Amino acid sequence: MAVVGCLGDIVFQVSDEKMETIDKAKWSGSARYAIHQRHNTNALTEFTGIDPDRFEFEITLTHELGVDVMSELVKLWDYERKGEALRLVLGDKGYGKYRWNILEHSMVFENYDKWGNLYSAMVTIKLQEYLR
Repeated sequence: MAVVGCLGDIVFQVSDEKMETIDKAKWSGSARYAIHQRHNTNALTEFTGIDPDRFEFEITLTHELGVDVMSELVKLWDYERKGEALRLVLGDKGYGKYRWNILEHSMVFENYDKWGNLYSAMVTIKLQEYLR
């Protein structure tokens, strides 16, 4: 089994029994500036700080690849609704200065089994850096 990384206790891994990995990862950050208007001259800009970084990625959850789709979705919902700060690790590197909160999620339910149970879903997760 190859562990690709994790978000909290959601493990991204590839093995002959299970495949759950991330795709289209995007890490972004921004700085804050104040603009001070001055009479008869150029405005003055002032650096006022750094906004929390953001991290966004997609996860494909498929029962056929060994993933319990609903249980993984419930974990994500719980993390988001409780405001839990999570470690994000990809490969052997921890991302961010401390932890991350799930800021937003969106899910596309793709397939169902013959009983109407969710079989696969594409989940987009948006994280915001949580500093202590």
